[in-house]
Amino acid sequence: MTSKESQQKRVILLMIDTLIDDSIQASVERDKVPALKFFMEHGYYYPNVVSPFPTMSVNVDSTLLTGVYCDKHKVPGLVWFNKKENRIVNYGSSSIEMFKLGIRQTVLDTFYNLNHEHLSREKLTIHESLKEKGYQTASINTLLYRGSKKHKLKIPFVLSYLTVMDKELTTNVPDIFSYGLLAKRTSSAKNLFALKKYGFNDKFSVNELNHLISNDNLPPFTLVYLPDFDQRVHKNGRTDIKGLQKVDKQLQRILNEFDSWEEALENNIWIILGDNGQATIKKDRKKALIHLQELLADYQIVKLKRGVTSEDDIVLGVNERMTYIYSLQPEKVPLADIVSRLKQDKRIDVIAFQNGKKITVLSGIYDGELHFHPDGDLTDDYGQSWFIEGNYELLNIEIRNKKLIYKDYPDPLARLYASLHSHDGNYIVASAKPGYEFKGEGSPTHVGGASHGGLHKQDSLVSIIICGTNSTPKYLRTVDLKEWIESLV
Repeated sequence: MTSKESQQKRVILLMIDTLIDDSIQASVERDKVPALKFFMEHGYYYPNVVSPFPTMSVNVDSTLLTGVYCDKHKVPGLVWFNKKENRIVNYGSSSIEMFKLGIRQTVLDTFYNLNHEHLSREKLTIHESLKEKGYQTASINTLLYRGSKKHKLKIPFVLSYLTVMDKELTTNVPDIFSYGLLAKRTSSAKNLFALKKYGFNDKFSVNELNHLISNDNLPPFTLVYLPDFDQRVHKNGRTDIKGLQKVDKQLQRILNEFDSWEEALENNIWIILGDNGQATIKKDRKKALIHLQELLADYQIVKLKRGVTSEDDIVLGVNERMTYIYSLQPEKVPLADIVSRLKQDKRIDVIAFQNGKKITVLSGIYDGELHFHPDGDLTDDYGQSWFIEGNYELLNIEIRNKKLIYKDYPDPLARLYASLHSHDGNYIVASAKPGYEFKGEGSPTHVGGASHGGLHKQDSLVSIIICGTNSTPKYLRTVDLKEWIESLV
């Protein structure tokens, strides 16, 4: 239940990319993050919120905004194959892939198609649904932002020149909207750091938020994205204290905008949330990287620059520690043949595909198969019912008194089911064991650091801090946060 006091407060959600318990605990123990510690001491802290799968930011943000998994919001991951358009969609995984696929198409997919073509119109975003109820909202630097207000994104000159695109894109945004240099509210003089990644950085995000705070323009709900920590963890691993210190300094800037830190909590509900976790990657490049082009060398794989041709057999949609593998010619290249090759690699812990009504799961580590589908006589902690048979060890599941107990893979059945119903095509989902990540033609790698995308709990569990209300979500999953946030507003 929500109290009258909390209903009168404004809700501010700070999404910190890769906010996980390992980094928080290591930093708090050394007293390096006073702002985070303040929030934790004045609220509730949970280290085990379950992210959607694939554990990639665009999928996570889509789930947060719509309150459903990707089988319903239809954004499958950072990289995927659009069967209708016969092309690979990539929202910016790496500069190499961006140049090979075409800068113009990547920019268009990232800044426009993601929100207005790919994200399902059948599901309202939190901005749209709150607007219908008469509440204003704000979005600052989030890639997923769709709202109800018409707005023209101003494409920076360099991007416009390189992509031969119009200098403006007409979009639908929340009432208050900041989106890097494409849509900023404060003066450029205060945003000299905006040139870094076109303004998609922590300092820009905080500057825009503080502008709202100082002018008393905060709406009932504000969503702010802080992206910088993700790259630090990619490079330095799961316990990057220095990186979290930098994030904390930005949180201190926010709190210092008020007369006192305590005053910041009086009229606001604060939600500080991670989007996805990251799994440790081994330091030995030969061991750490699963080269899909070598593993699937018997097939003609689509070349990024050339695009799909009639001679191609398969398409790769590599999302770091997770990959989609599509068969373009199912009669010539059955999914079962691809699966048999993947099973030969013990670094691949989960291999799944749709098999009629059921989902079939195999592994490069364990023998046997696991089959499941919704609506069975077994239930889990999230009130979901399942039919399941086969080797439960493949997903590290126990069954006690008709209750499913999940361990290394949080909410695995719902998340796998969603990914395999997220878009059209004949494809396999594969997830790597911690320590390893997939390598495609131009995909980024993080040897000796950390990476995400996978089904494992290292990729999947993030932290949340809730201050200013006694209300908490029904379940600790990203998919359950939209309904809860709306109840707070």
